[in-house]
Amino acid sequence: MSTAGSSGRRSGVRTVPTELAALAAGVSPATIRKWASRGKLTRHGAPQRAEYDLDELRALVAGSSRTPSDGTPGHTTQPGGPPPAPTRRQNGAQGQP
Repeated sequence: MSTAGSSGRRSGVRTVPTELAALAAGVSPATIRKWASRGKLTRHGAPQRAEYDLDELRALVAGSSRTPSDGTPGHTTQPGGPPPAPTRRQNGAQGQP
């Protein structure tokens, strides 16, 4: 009677366990749990089996790659790339008269 891959909460909602949600988002399972505890992602499923809505997860990841929660422009919350290179001052060195 229930749809495969669904927690049975709502018809048509595809939920996945924490590990698959992390894989789909390109983050660690700890990040998925952190997003849920901060209210960024809705947790579905039983107390011992967390599941997350795949469409909600995709929307969160798409939004986080544009504007991170701390408001820093150009910074993404997704891992994988090297850290940004430090900027150099172009107008001479300090201590010159």
